[in-house]
Amino acid sequence: MITEIFAYSFLVRAFCVGLFVSVSASLLGVSLVLRRFSMIGDGLSHVGFGALGISALLALQPMIVTIPVVILSAFILLRVSGRNHNGDSAIALISSSALAVGVIAVSTAGVNTDLNSFLFGSILSVSRSDGIVAAVLSLVTILSYLMFYHQIYTTTFDPVFAKATGINTGRYTALLALLTALVIVVGMRILGSLLISSLIIFPAAVAMKLGKTYLSVSVISACEAVVAFVIGFFLSYAFSLPTGASIVVIHMFIFIAASIVKYCRINFATGK
Repeated sequence: MITEIFAYSFLVRAFCVGLFVSVSASLLGVSLVLRRFSMIGDGLSHVGFGALGISALLALQPMIVTIPVVILSAFILLRVSGRNHNGDSAIALISSSALAVGVIAVSTAGVNTDLNSFLFGSILSVSRSDGIVAAVLSLVTILSYLMFYHQIYTTTFDPVFAKATGINTGRYTALLALLTALVIVVGMRILGSLLISSLIIFPAAVAMKLGKTYLSVSVISACEAVVAFVIGFFLSYAFSLPTGASIVVIHMFIFIAASIVKYCRINFATGK
């Protein structure tokens, strides 16, 4: 079955794009979850859907509309969440409004627009340009973590201390917002606007149950994302299942297994 999949160029392209985006999203997810910004991924995905709907209505290239809109929204949502205790309410308001606008725009655009591909993704229709963007994005994300590991680590755990040591926290928050927005835009082609946030949240949540340091959590998060994607991708091909949903279900089972491992580890350590 594996050789059969890699015999088709569009399947190879879909596999590579999914792998790149999964790794990028998992690394960003560690910082987002630790800073309690995890719902921003869900909010941005809905904003992205709204932008896609508007681009379909106006007959424009989707990326031309979606990328700037999602990037701008990422900066706004991160700023609101960081300064306002009601940041989660703001995210809910913006995301639900954007989703509603997207549904109306797609419906108005006509029957030629596939609503399901926007909502649930269509990984097999990934183009060559999407593959290039995903590869560049993954490389930028990984290099950003390697180059600015200390700054990201300090900013994630204690922004006040980071400022006191001379770190420009605003700059690294902006970098986080930019990378998150790009991951959301590219990832929507794989999982759709309703499921893309799972690529950010699940790997980090699993890693935080198993890892003890920021570095170990980051590594485990990336590894979990790769394992879940590969298993979900092959299962979806073997049993003709939706690829995005299959990947999320595998993430769910890994999370349950990690929770059991953590529970057993705690009970063993306490002698219960």
